[in-house]
Amino acid sequence: LYDELKPKTDPLSPDNKLIFMTGPATGTAFPLSGRFHVITKSPLGGIGDSDCGGDWGPELRFAGFDGIIFEDKAEKPVYLWIDDGKAELRSAERYWGKGVWDTEDEIREELDDPKVKLASIGPAGENHVIFAAIMNDKHRAAGRTGVGAVMGSKNLKSVAVRGTKEPKVADPKGLEGIVKKINEKIKTNGVTGKSLPELGTSVLVNIINEAGVYPTRNFQTGVFPTAGKTSGEAIRDTILTGKKPCWGCIVACGRVVRVMKPPYQVEGEGPEYETTWSLGAMCGIDDLDAITKAHNICDEMGMDPISFGNTVACAMELYEKGLIPKERLSGLELKFGNPQAIVELAWRAARRDGFGNDIALGSKRLAEKYGAPELAMQSKGLELPAYDPRGIQGHGLGYATSNRGGCHLRAYMIAPEILGIPEKLDPLKTEGKAQWVKTFQDIFTICDALVVCKFLTFALNAEDLKDLTNPITGWNWTADDLLQTGDRIYTLERMFINREGFGRKDDTLPTRLLKEPMPDGPVKGHIFELDKMLDEYYELRGWKDGKPTEQKLKQLQLI
Repeated sequence: LYDELKPKTDPLSPDNKLIFMTGPATGTAFPLSGRFHVITKSPLGGIGDSDCGGDWGPELRFAGFDGIIFEDKAEKPVYLWIDDGKAELRSAERYWGKGVWDTEDEIREELDDPKVKLASIGPAGENHVIFAAIMNDKHRAAGRTGVGAVMGSKNLKSVAVRGTKEPKVADPKGLEGIVKKINEKIKTNGVTGKSLPELGTSVLVNIINEAGVYPTRNFQTGVFPTAGKTSGEAIRDTILTGKKPCWGCIVACGRVVRVMKPPYQVEGEGPEYETTWSLGAMCGIDDLDAITKAHNICDEMGMDPISFGNTVACAMELYEKGLIPKERLSGLELKFGNPQAIVELAWRAARRDGFGNDIALGSKRLAEKYGAPELAMQSKGLELPAYDPRGIQGHGLGYATSNRGGCHLRAYMIAPEILGIPEKLDPLKTEGKAQWVKTFQDIFTICDALVVCKFLTFALNAEDLKDLTNPITGWNWTADDLLQTGDRIYTLERMFINREGFGRKDDTLPTRLLKEPMPDGPVKGHIFELDKMLDEYYELRGWKDGKPTEQKLKQLQLI
């Protein structure tokens, strides 16, 4: 993308590129390798980079391809059909305007093959909702950074894939031996072997709330008194009907659910931790049925529920401060705690109907439109996830220095700062956090390059990843080789966003988190202390004011 895309390209123009990529691990015996990546220039701001599970990624490799690059724009809606090494574009005009679920069912029917895997957009992507997602297997999302809007701008409705080829690895027997050992580590780990299989990702709801860092009502506080009503335990005890793993996964954190009570009846999947929060506490809502309904509308319409819920919460605060006129809402009660708002606005945003057209802008542009940009809880245009950095300093530094914007998956410092993995750190201290964040970013970048699930990092370390990588590739790398490669990739991402105008001024978080002390709870009185960590982080990276130095680029052989 760096080599082929001109600087300042309009993300929704034909000049942007949309790249679907697998990695060397995808579809192999490497644990938790049922994933793929989508890469583009994001309409939200920086680099567009979204990772996704399910079955689609492995199927692409089974069909004989490592990746696909889409250039320009189709004259009319199309879908790409890939069948065991053969590829053709077909008309998708009959599917344009339809939701993801109907699109999947009907294209399979057209192709007369129930085993076809599809990655599709819904109406949100077609209508260029800025946080539109690409969905596969109906409920798995390449959710963040607006990749679905880019797909819609190319008139590309879906990519259908069917394959029967097995990906080749350099040393199958060597891989088999290490996988047995690694799977045992995954199964006996408290997170990957117990918590995630039993309660899904929403196991975190009570943990993060009790730590006082569960963002509530647009990050106004970090404690949601009724969080337990939307927790993993509550999901298990009320609406859970089963589990659904991604391809080849032994963790199986995906939840299958059914809501029977009106008016929010739905059969589907989720909600995950992030969406339980974004559609719940972030909006002051503790109605699990409504959260589950809105989550599944986001899946069907093809939207990132993290950015969607953030934007609704921003709108709620704007409205309560008198900045959004009531007549703009067509009768909608836009107040914190109203469960109908998230359900109604999910439909409206995807269709850009009425006030939904404002929600489709994302929180940054919405808050700017109504004169209060400080109320958008975002970084580099991407909405922040479900952890308040005022009480987890290292995690906040990860947000601020993420190349794609507000992201918890570039450096998941919740592991050491809250969960004590691989060791317990004081979440309120800033000392040493820059080094931890850099190391986490480098390891997580390697997971992204291999294209494997980051839940592996709860149980595995860099040595384990090296032991798995070498028999696949035929390399003889060390763990340090992997970490240096992570550093190199992360720096190249930084070169991309530097070219687009991002620098030190953008490695920051909203004023609320930097200036307003947490009002209550276990971390009452604390702010996020970015300035104490940022210069040290830059020094460790070999960057100056958010930009890699010439010396660093030469060291990494990037120039």
